[in-house]
Amino acid sequence: MHESILIYRKHRYLKWALALAAVSAVIYLIDRPLGAPNGGTWLGYALGTAAGGLMLWLAWFGVRKRRYGVGKVPLEDWLSAHIYLGTALALIATLHSGFQLGLNIHSVLYVTMMITIISGMVGLYFYVSYPRLLTENRRGLSTEVMLGQIAELDRDVRQIAMATDDATNAMALKSTQDTILGGTALQQLRGFDEHCPTTLARQFVESSVSSQHDAQRRQLLTRLIRKEDLLKRIRRDVQLRCLLKVWLYVHVPFSIAALAALVTHVVTVFYYW
Repeated sequence: MHESILIYRKHRYLKWALALAAVSAVIYLIDRPLGAPNGGTWLGYALGTAAGGLMLWLAWFGVRKRRYGVGKVPLEDWLSAHIYLGTALALIATLHSGFQLGLNIHSVLYVTMMITIISGMVGLYFYVSYPRLLTENRRGLSTEVMLGQIAELDRDVRQIAMATDDATNAMALKSTQDTILGGTALQQLRGFDEHCPTTLARQFVESSVSSQHDAQRRQLLTRLIRKEDLLKRIRRDVQLRCLLKVWLYVHVPFSIAALAALVTHVVTVFYYW
């Protein structure tokens, strides 16, 4: 039976993360440094070392997940630990800073790290929700099957439209020739096209059906409604995939930026030590 990554091994890594965060918070609260808490105290260095080590370990997950079958620790363990320990990192790094931020490289590290962590939480939402959303949207049909059904509907639309007036025929033909899927990244993210020729044709035919004896227009309208529904589902599918790509374009670059800032932060600290 499939086990959710959030409850993997009976919340083992959640317990680890909570324990690590609790220990860090307790020591921070009982510590009495000279002056305000900051990264330059013994506790600041200890928390900074722990945070830096966690960042390096979390970044290694990107390498590990591409090395299938390598290593004694299952990938599911890595991912579950990545989620929970990455969340704990936010608290540990904040305690390391002593809640002191300014216009410097140290704050750049903190900001890039937090963006990475927050984007990781968004990625977790996608990981948990994406399969369900995709299944509900497709309703048991693959994208290839839906595209095949659209092609069949287009043939029916062209054939039925030939028996209608010129205006209806022109709108119907335009719906089969000018309807597009995908488009620019912004269009994919929106998930709909308010100027879709199929929607415009459906609205035109719907408004022109004047009597129960208008058989051709009613047949045409039925096909256009069916095609419009398939287009809506395919565009939603494209939207979900595009959202995943956008997430990767945020999470991965900021992860790399955070590592670069970490190296600069460490070098700067020891240079002025």
